Amino acid sequence: GADMIIVRDSHTGVPELLSRYGPFKVINAGDGSGEHPTQALLDMFTIRRRKGAIEGLDVSIVGDIAHSRVARSNIYALTKLGARVNLVAPPTLIPRFVESLGVNVYHRLEDIYDKTDVLYLLRIQREREKSSMFPTLREYATLYGVSQKKLANFDREVLVMHPGPINRGVEISADVADSVSSLIEEQVRNGVVVRMAILFLMARKGD
Repeated sequence: GADMIIVRDSHTGVPELLSRYGPFKVINAGDGSGEHPTQALLDMFTIRRRKGAIEGLDVSIVGDIAHSRVARSNIYALTKLGARVNLVAPPTLIPRFVESLGVNVYHRLEDIYDKTDVLYLLRIQREREKSSMFPTLREYATLYGVSQKKLANFDREVLVMHPGPINRGVEISADVADSVSSLIEEQVRNGVVVRMAILFLMARKGD
């Protein structure tokens, strides 16, 4: 039998369901639109290494909040650690009742120009365009895509993050993704270290 199962599934709740059946430990590597806790842990690690602390930071998450398991896990982690969280998206991509999680909701990128230390961009899935959640990818890029020109409008030096994969030219321009403000490659490197640590801690007997 298995001592540990790492599960990634398109259906929400599968890791929790598995944890009920058997003595094995379960690591959630992403379940549908539910949660992605290991991504949140590596993101917290990345922010803390760069900023020294998370408490008191203004973190703005921009994109498809409604369908993002990464957004959910990051909201839980950031608010728990004392950050102020802003969500920015078209109304159709904001979950109902999300403000009950202690976040601020905005529908224009310019609303967060004066309240962002870390800008966390989410991938826009092309199937959302087909389901009429926003008119076109081009219009989304115009209103919510982050370019160097838009980055210059923020009132402080902003760090840019993205969980990948990236749609260059949609939610983020190539020059921002490859800029000194981008922590994307750092997130990838830190992901290996953090997930190794998770495996080590979970594998310890008696825990």
